Amino acid sequence: MKNYHKRLCILVLLFLSATVYAGQIQVNSLAYDARQGRLSVAVSASPKHRVFVMDNPSRLVIDIKNANWVGALSQPPAAHPLFAKVKLAAQNAAGLRLVVDLKKPVSPEKFSLTSNNRDEHRLMVNLASKTGSEADTVKTKVVKPAKQVTKTKSTKSIEQKSVANKGRDIIVAIDAGHGGNDPGAHGQQGTEEKVVTMAIAQKLAALLNAQAGLKAVMVRKDDYYVGLRERIQIARAAKADLFISIHADAFNDTTVRGASVFTLSTQGASTEAARWLEKSENAAELVGGVSLSDKEDVLASVLLDLSQSATLSASQQVAQSVLKHFHNISPLHRDSVQKAGFIVLKSPDIPSILVETAFISNPLEEQNLLSPRYQTQMAKAIFKGVYDYFKESAPVDSRMAAL
Repeated sequence: MKNYHKRLCILVLLFLSATVYAGQIQVNSLAYDARQGRLSVAVSASPKHRVFVMDNPSRLVIDIKNANWVGALSQPPAAHPLFAKVKLAAQNAAGLRLVVDLKKPVSPEKFSLTSNNRDEHRLMVNLASKTGSEADTVKTKVVKPAKQVTKTKSTKSIEQKSVANKGRDIIVAIDAGHGGNDPGAHGQQGTEEKVVTMAIAQKLAALLNAQAGLKAVMVRKDDYYVGLRERIQIARAAKADLFISIHADAFNDTTVRGASVFTLSTQGASTEAARWLEKSENAAELVGGVSLSDKEDVLASVLLDLSQSATLSASQQVAQSVLKHFHNISPLHRDSVQKAGFIVLKSPDIPSILVETAFISNPLEEQNLLSPRYQTQMAKAIFKGVYDYFKESAPVDSRMAAL
């Protein structure tokens, strides 16, 4: 009898899920209008929807209720002046979310955002320039052919400086682990973790500040303690694009050695999401440039989930890039990116990594950590990993994106 009831429950659930799915609106294709800055979404019926834009990075978000995606997700043409890439960010029983990465920041002053689904089979989303498209504003001017000018080193330098002056610096927050009355781990010679982490952090900051388009912000600037969550807040106040926490590992087995890189675990992200949503002071917080204070609970949760998903993905990419550069200077404790619930990694809108530079409990690695040469090598490896990442994924409004 128990098995009969169990099978009956399963059949009922399958029937209900099939009924819900059958009643959903089908979304099956996208079309792009480069001239108008328009996205056309093919739908099986008139959907309830909402559209809005998010900053850092710039994105167009389309939420469609009671809908599911079918078929392939077509991408905008490479020459499209505004749309860069489209991804299906979420899909569940409530509906789906499409996110369009934008090639440049948008503002209410320069762009108008509208949507309609008048014919019931197409959802039209317009993100058009108020001054008209480039085809409308660019005038053709006929000029006589000029003599070809050979560019000298000085003219090339001027052109490079002109490009480099466009956009903002990418901000990297550097967190030297421990500090003050919290010395961290100790080596057999009495070396304190807080001392070597600060030395490496300072060398990394110098490398970042010497690179055009990058700027370092030290979370702690001297030997004093900063609370773990306060470290996140300092990075957010600086509008950091990346957070790097530097540590030196320790273990009771003194033969254990090697560097490793951590990002936030999925479980840690879920716990942090709940914390952000339940705290009253979050009325003033922004996630990806969108305030949660005036949003319904479900929407706030979806927005936070979207921001965290993008942040975790970026964190993983940075961590892999950094780890790749460790091979030449240090044995690896783990040859893949590790996951953990470290508090300093829990910002939902700043990609964050934690670097264990070596085991201070290992006598040989303690000597390395005390060596300015090793400290510089470690700082250079982290810098190269960060630079390689931003070279491929620079924010659209940054100087590095223009270089």
